[in-house]
Amino acid sequence: MKLKNKHLVFTLLFSVVVLLVTNCGNETETKNNEKKSDSSSIYLNHSDTARYVGMNQCKLCHQNIYNTFIETGMGKSFDMASKQKSAGTYDKHSIVYDKYNDFYYRPFWDKDSLKILEFRLQGKDTICKRIEKVDYIIGSGQHTNSHIQNVNGYLNQMPLTFYAQQQKWDLPPGFENGFNTRFSRKIGLECMSCHNSLPDFVQGSENKYNGVPDGVACERCHGPGSIHVQQRSTGSKIDTSKYIDYSIVNPGKLSIDLQFDVCQRCHLQGNTVLKEDKSFYDFRPGMKLSDYMVTFLPRYKNADDEFIMASHADRLKQSKCFIRSFEEEKNTNSLKPYKNALTCITCHNPHVSVKATGLEVFNNACKNCHNQEKSKLSSNISPKPILCSENINVRTKKLDNCVSCHMPKSGSIDIPHVTVHDHYIRKPIKKEEQEKIKTFIGLHAINDKNPSNKIKAQAYIQQYDKFEYKTEYLDSAKKYLSDKTLTEVQQNFHLLIHINFIQQNFIQILNYTNQIGKDKLINSVLINKSWNNQDAWTAYRIGEALYTQNKIEDAFLFYKKANELAPFNLEFKNKLGAVLIDKNNLPEAIKVFEELLKENPKYTQALNNLGYANVLIGNIDKAENIYNKALKLDPDYELLLMNIAGLNIYKKNYNEAIIILNKIVKKYPKNTKAVEILNQLKQLKK
Repeated sequence: MKLKNKHLVFTLLFSVVVLLVTNCGNETETKNNEKKSDSSSIYLNHSDTARYVGMNQCKLCHQNIYNTFIETGMGKSFDMASKQKSAGTYDKHSIVYDKYNDFYYRPFWDKDSLKILEFRLQGKDTICKRIEKVDYIIGSGQHTNSHIQNVNGYLNQMPLTFYAQQQKWDLPPGFENGFNTRFSRKIGLECMSCHNSLPDFVQGSENKYNGVPDGVACERCHGPGSIHVQQRSTGSKIDTSKYIDYSIVNPGKLSIDLQFDVCQRCHLQGNTVLKEDKSFYDFRPGMKLSDYMVTFLPRYKNADDEFIMASHADRLKQSKCFIRSFEEEKNTNSLKPYKNALTCITCHNPHVSVKATGLEVFNNACKNCHNQEKSKLSSNISPKPILCSENINVRTKKLDNCVSCHMPKSGSIDIPHVTVHDHYIRKPIKKEEQEKIKTFIGLHAINDKNPSNKIKAQAYIQQYDKFEYKTEYLDSAKKYLSDKTLTEVQQNFHLLIHINFIQQNFIQILNYTNQIGKDKLINSVLINKSWNNQDAWTAYRIGEALYTQNKIEDAFLFYKKANELAPFNLEFKNKLGAVLIDKNNLPEAIKVFEELLKENPKYTQALNNLGYANVLIGNIDKAENIYNKALKLDPDYELLLMNIAGLNIYKKNYNEAIIILNKIVKKYPKNTKAVEILNQLKQLKK
């Protein structure tokens, strides 16, 4: 019984801005003569009054930058599903088979609509199939295209990804090896806010949106543009060759740390823990990222060659090139600190696609430091060539291609069929080093040198809950969570409930609940609506603990509280309806399930429960129709199959019930109830 704690965000507000921007060549100059400062508060667009204006507003003055930016990976990161957006091939080789779940998948175009066919074969016969329309394609197509379905605003990832480098279709990352969630993997804000600009997210949900943008846009790196547009509209001007324009963030003029934070917001993929009362919307370029979130990565001894896809910033910061240049330039007063240091934009122009950037651009960035005239990275005092000078043959063979040796292409450990340049710049690793056994050291906070114990505990819980089911993560989390006094229980309450919920230690959850008091929790503690639904999740987990102990009335109160705080979390609503059935309040239960299915008519669990509720009130024909709808969506849903078998027994269709029960026993051999009923039916037939 694993639940994924999703991070939620607030809705963007867009302001109306002046549509016509006056000539930026106006002679009026704003005398904003301060030099670059480490303080982020001086940027005007950090104000709550600053609003996002959209990329179409930016291009009125920056058309040339817009023209190249929309061809970059960021500009193409997300869009409606169309033939122009898709990088996929659609031929006889596009069929993918999931051997664990026995499903085939085939993408195809139905006129201008991209669809995915899921089907199962028995011999040569198709025994079940499901066709779903693709609404969005995520990914630029340089590495991948993944596919998202929109059901009334609820976004879920679909079970096919196109891997562009190898020109092949396969299951998406995380869907392999028996973990195929088919059409139900929720796309929460943590995912959406890096692969896209900031969306209009529905509070109180995990994955519902009023709307989503069509790719990463200017303001993700420059911050909200309304104040900048307003100032330029009045004819004010700043000589940006000498001064900083504080109405908008230019990452090239940030301190090295703050510049990295702009990139690290998304290119520091890992296990991200939000700070107290923060959301994935709160950080803006020019701010200190660690004030809002801390990203952790597992560290291993003897595993320097392994990395995850979007870990560019972490890998670069491990490089001696970065460390040496950062130490020399971190306190610089230069208008553009990156010019004499090594940061992301030393090599990458964010406004120009990597595909359109010549290899010499990257190699020249290396040669800028590693040459005869400027050898500041050399350990020798006297200048000397340090460009692979000890092996001129290698240089000649590689045509002085520094990147090919010192940033080799390799596969990431989290994304299959993809190769990327490792941004850990160093000498090539010897084979004997690669073959050493790796040993887990611990989770390392990449962007915060001293995270709190509470942040560390949450990181270990999330590492288990979201990435790897290894008990040592939970053991580590417990070391940072004290519960010896009532004060400590109150301070760590949410995390203590979470970790014990994962471990299914429901008695301990009830002990913590009783220490504070059920009434106090419901009336004065678990009362806050938030973008990450923290109070709602804790109420739900307490409800689950009470339910397992058959404390139905108390469980109902906590399920009800969770549903009040997060009304668009469909799991909460489904559980509320289920406990209403247990309370024999069938009309109210049916009402809850029908409300849920108006939100998402493809929610299989709710269809199953609605069918069962109709059986209980004697509406057999309606129940059968509902079950059949659910079966088309999920032919392997265990509880649904049990209910259908029960309905056939009620109707005395014993042969059909036996067929279904045999299917259950074959797929779920630990279902002792199905075995018992099957044996009873066989005896009855004798």
